[in-house]
Amino acid sequence: MADHHAPPEPAAGSERGATAGGPRHVLLPLALAQFICSFAGSNMNVMINDISEDLDTTVQGVQTAITIFLLVMAALMIPGGKLTERHGRKRCFQLGLAVYGVGALLSAFAPGLGVLILGNSVLEGIGTALLIPPVYILATLLFTGVTDRARAFGAIMAMGGIGAAAGPLIGGLITTAVSWRAAFVFQALIVGLILLLSRRVPDPLPADPTASFDVRGTVLSAVGLIVLVTGVLAVDDDAWLAAGLLAAGALILVWFFRSARAMERAGKEPLLSTSLFRNRTSNLGLITQHVQWLVLMGVSFVVAAYLQVVRGYNAIETGVIFTAATVGLLASSLAAERFARRRAQRTLITAGFVLTLGGIVVLLAMTGGSASAWASSPGLFLIGVGLGVMLTPSVNIVQSSFAEDEQGEISGLSRSVSNLGSSVGTAVAGTILVADPSHAYAAAMLTLAALGLLGLAAATLLPGGQSPNAGARGAAGAGG
Repeated sequence: MADHHAPPEPAAGSERGATAGGPRHVLLPLALAQFICSFAGSNMNVMINDISEDLDTTVQGVQTAITIFLLVMAALMIPGGKLTERHGRKRCFQLGLAVYGVGALLSAFAPGLGVLILGNSVLEGIGTALLIPPVYILATLLFTGVTDRARAFGAIMAMGGIGAAAGPLIGGLITTAVSWRAAFVFQALIVGLILLLSRRVPDPLPADPTASFDVRGTVLSAVGLIVLVTGVLAVDDDAWLAAGLLAAGALILVWFFRSARAMERAGKEPLLSTSLFRNRTSNLGLITQHVQWLVLMGVSFVVAAYLQVVRGYNAIETGVIFTAATVGLLASSLAAERFARRRAQRTLITAGFVLTLGGIVVLLAMTGGSASAWASSPGLFLIGVGLGVMLTPSVNIVQSSFAEDEQGEISGLSRSVSNLGSSVGTAVAGTILVADPSHAYAAAMLTLAALGLLGLAAATLLPGGQSPNAGARGAAGAGG
């Protein structure tokens, strides 16, 4: 594996070297990349009516496009992380940006839903799966100190959270001022800027063209995840079909893990090492990541659809209402470094879930008792604050639980789990809401709250004294 090579000095050998590039040269393109990918996952929520009318499709058609985009990311994120070993982190990062940019431009000129799905859901999804794992691998390798790594992850996750939360506002402004197609041109322009900035991003480890790549594992993992989420989407149409798809998806994933174990016993390198799942702290952190993005994207879709379909608000009005969540998320994310110095990561993640669940309760209570759309603001603000508090420590606790030689795998797994949460959240919430938007709003939000409780339960089981980079000093054996 390429990651077994010792990183050259001073890129990752010392805290001084790690920070020599500074946020301007290293962190800015990485954070912008996470921003645009998260933006793409949520900005279409405020374009539901515009896209469906322009392309002569339905709300469910737009939801399908959004879900497929998130699902492609989740299905290919693990292989994307693995490819960084063979082709290099920087090269995969730039290739992903190029593919993403082509998809954005194709979406901007899409004559129908099929081409939109090809550009937005497939090409942008593939591009994201290639470029996001390098973001977290590079951040882990280039920022080695406790404070520096917390600052780096804080900035990246803040931009990711802002992209997801501000996506409706920015998308609404662009859609209202120009058209929904201009929002994809905006994405292409940002991607072009990141490509220019990425030229100065160093790759601390050499590529290893001889590194093995598990094709069978790639196919099994991708197919299993796709079938699983398709089963969630099918619940509203055919319960028996949905049950069959869910069971089939689960069986394919079991086959994937059995195949990985068989390869390891034969001395071969699988797509994903089964040893990654022996770290209890990391496993709990992955659960919290999954639920965080499930709640964030689920709430974003449900509230955006409710405001447009039930209340009749346009794209910009819907986006403005989401500003409350953006402000809350931005404020708490930017304080990630200070929080990391003062509080244990379990405390931050637990507090984040409590605030988020409280925000959902406030959102339901105030929206149901008021005719004003601004009644949604307090609840959305609390949800934004809660998510901002816990996004960074959840990523940090997972990435830092493994050494350099496993960063490619854990980064891919971490991002896959998060994006799977995004796709499941959109699928679950959208399936409930699309059935009857005027009455299913509360049911969808309560379902998201119930799933949020699972994340809270996982957070309370995390080690209480885990420091931001405990795993970087050899936590691979810390799992149970």
